[in-house]
Amino acid sequence: MMANLQEIKPSVQVIRNQRVMISSDLAQLYGVIPKVLMQAVKRNLERFPEDFMFQLTLVEWQSLKSQFVTSNETSQRGGARTAPYAFTEQGVAMLSSVLKSSRAIHVNIEIMRTFVKLRRLITEHKDLSHRLDALEDRYDDQFKVVFDAIRGLMEPKKPEKRPIGFTADIKPKKLNAK
Repeated sequence: MMANLQEIKPSVQVIRNQRVMISSDLAQLYGVIPKVLMQAVKRNLERFPEDFMFQLTLVEWQSLKSQFVTSNETSQRGGARTAPYAFTEQGVAMLSSVLKSSRAIHVNIEIMRTFVKLRRLITEHKDLSHRLDALEDRYDDQFKVVFDAIRGLMEPKKPEKRPIGFTADIKPKKLNAK
């Protein structure tokens, strides 16, 4: 079974302000156990600098575990004893040079496509946000007159002052006869 966008997208997490995938999720997608994935990585550590891969802190790991009721690793005998690793987009790309199976190659292609689509969505979202800000600024100035007029209508009217006594130019009010 090959991975697709719907399977991969939920596996992309944001940790330390970076989009990453957790080693256990990657292992599941590649069809290997996490220990085998990490053994392959550790045999090639020079390919994985800190900006490609990092180990989660205990706080990050606890936070991640609390988001999901059970993780893939904890369902195995005894669960994971150490915090998992997080792979950035570059780290996932580097995995293709370490994992040689046909499945790993196809999964990596789909993961790269997913990262590209996520990047495109984020860029489009920022563009839309900038456009809305510009419209708001432009229309605030144009509608200032309207808002001022509405505020003027909302102010209570001052009562009309009538002179005391009799004046010939004021028409008397008609009394309603019953």
